[in-house]
Amino acid sequence: MKIQLLIATDDKDYAKHLSSVLSENRAESFEVTVCSDAERIEGLLSERSYDVALFDAPLIPRSGLEKVRLPLLLWDMLESGGGDVNLIKIRKYQRVSRLSSDILDEYSKATVGVTGFGSGKAKITAVWSPVGGVGKTTAALAYAAQKAVGGGNITYLDLEYFSSTSVYFPETGKSISTAFERLGSNAALLLKAISLKDSGSGICYFSPPNNYDDMNELTAEDVKALVDAAAENSDEVVVDLPCACDERTRKVLEAANAVYLVTDGSKTAAEKIQQFITQHNLYAKVYAKTVLVANKGAKVNNTRFKRMLQLPSVTANDPVSVCKTLSEVRFE
Repeated sequence: MKIQLLIATDDKDYAKHLSSVLSENRAESFEVTVCSDAERIEGLLSERSYDVALFDAPLIPRSGLEKVRLPLLLWDMLESGGGDVNLIKIRKYQRVSRLSSDILDEYSKATVGVTGFGSGKAKITAVWSPVGGVGKTTAALAYAAQKAVGGGNITYLDLEYFSSTSVYFPETGKSISTAFERLGSNAALLLKAISLKDSGSGICYFSPPNNYDDMNELTAEDVKALVDAAAENSDEVVVDLPCACDERTRKVLEAANAVYLVTDGSKTAAEKIQQFITQHNLYAKVYAKTVLVANKGAKVNNTRFKRMLQLPSVTANDPVSVCKTLSEVRFE
């Protein structure tokens, strides 16, 4: 479902630039109509309804505003007023990516309880290990980068308690904590509002939580709602799970279409994976869809898994370089 967006401004150059960028970069979210004439705006509103409208103050219509679910004021940082109409302000002259994020954020608030946004449920790929330090996050991002090369909309969802997202993605935006607070609303649309896209890899991602407790306080049902919401806007969601095998991890592993279980060939990793196989009933439920990933050039021979993948040892101080090299290995 696309949001029907009306841009009502007499700044024709600005309108052309805004509509062009939205049509190019947010075509899956917006269907844009542009108008710079006050009388024509009232005519448009008499003919059809809009989900969102961005109005310059002088072009706020005298009638027909009820045909817009969410009317917004394009605010130029001056006291431009807006007549007697009290509209939510959206800052006009800012990066279009931030402006579109603000629109989606406000629209998610205005459509609480409304479903149907998004193109459908994505494939969910979970990357997990009972062992820390085996390169799970690097493997997850390498896989995501490989999938994104084909032009798909690939979302990386980091559910680790302490996030390393900023190591791989320098650009930041609204924290994913924003979504934690509003999972009961239109979560899919809200996640779309706060998602970022890495220009180098093409991976969509989220800025880390504001603090540890934000992630720690999520319930298993919260995590499920978060993954499902991310799946509404993606072709595939790559979920980076913490090492704990608690109820939240179980929810994701059971729901996933594929599981990549990462090891590095160490005795510690071998022992913990063996314990998972022999002592946890979850293994039997995910066995058929699990690929054992031997990272760091490890030689692993574990006959308890149907599929195995070996990743090379990469010597580099920059984790982004390691990720890029590993993304050249065929995961599927």
